[in-house]
Amino acid sequence: MKCLSLPPRELYRICMMLPCRIRRLAVLLVCKARTSRVPLLFLVCLPAHADVADTLLQVRPGVVGVGMFAPTGSPRANLQGTGFAVLDGRHVVSCAHIFARPLDPEKKETHAVFIGHDRQMAVRRAEIVATDRPRDLVLLKITGDPLPVLKLGDSTQAREGSQLYFTGYPIGSVLGLNPSTHRAGLAAIVPAFTPPPSATQLTARALKQARDGYEVFALDAIAYPGNSGSPVWHPDTGEVLGVVNSVYVKGAKEVALSAPSGITYAIPVRYVHELIERALPGGR
Repeated sequence: MKCLSLPPRELYRICMMLPCRIRRLAVLLVCKARTSRVPLLFLVCLPAHADVADTLLQVRPGVVGVGMFAPTGSPRANLQGTGFAVLDGRHVVSCAHIFARPLDPEKKETHAVFIGHDRQMAVRRAEIVATDRPRDLVLLKITGDPLPVLKLGDSTQAREGSQLYFTGYPIGSVLGLNPSTHRAGLAAIVPAFTPPPSATQLTARALKQARDGYEVFALDAIAYPGNSGSPVWHPDTGEVLGVVNSVYVKGAKEVALSAPSGITYAIPVRYVHELIERALPGGR
C-alpha cells in the first residue's frame, strides 16, 4: 500500500478538523512514529479548546428556574428567573430583585427552585440565606438532594473581547422547563455608576451609587427578563464568570420583549464569592 505524503499545511488543516481529544492522541502517535517535528510542534502549541456543546452538558444540569410556589394558587408554580447551584449543591445563586415581592401567606406561598426537563418539573422549597441588594444578588438554600454544582471562576481574569455563554429561561416555563443557551461577547467592563452631566443633577441615590460603585460586564447579547440570574460561563472550562442581571432598555419596560436592545449586563462572579463568604464563612 502506498503512503500518501502530505505537506505540513494540508496536514494542519486535516488535524484542525478533528476533535480536541483526537488531536492530542494524534500528537502522541506522531511522537512515537518519529515523523517530522514541524507539524508536531505546530499542533502542540495550539491552545486546547473544548467543544462548547460538551461544556454545556456539564453546565446545564446545575441551571434551575427560580420563583414562587403557591399550592392553592393558579398557577401554582410561578417561574420568574434563573439560578444555578453552587457549594454543596443545596445552595443556589440568583438575582435579588426576583424575590423582592413579599410572599402571600393566604396562598401559602413560598420561594421555590424548579428543576427537571420539559413538562417534568419538580419543586424545591427555598429559603433566602443572604442578599446583596446593591449588586442584586441572592443566595438561596433548598431542600432535597444536592444538585450538580457549577464552579465559580475568577472574574478578574475576564478579558474584553472574549466569547462567553449564558444559560437560562428567557421566557420562563411557557414552553416547559427548557433552558436556552446564548453566546455573548464581553463587550466592555464598565462601572455601574454613570456620572450625571452636571452637578445640579446629583441626587442622594446617585451619590450612594458613586460611593458603592462596582464594575459590571456589558455583553453584546440579547437577554430577556427570565434570564435574570443566568450563569455566564467560559466555553472551555464551564466556570461561571458572571450572573446576568439586567438588560439595557430603550423606552418602556415592555420594549425589552418586543424590541430588545441587544445589550445585557452581568454582575462579575467576584461579588458572588464575597456574598458567600459573608453568609457562610469558609464557603460552607
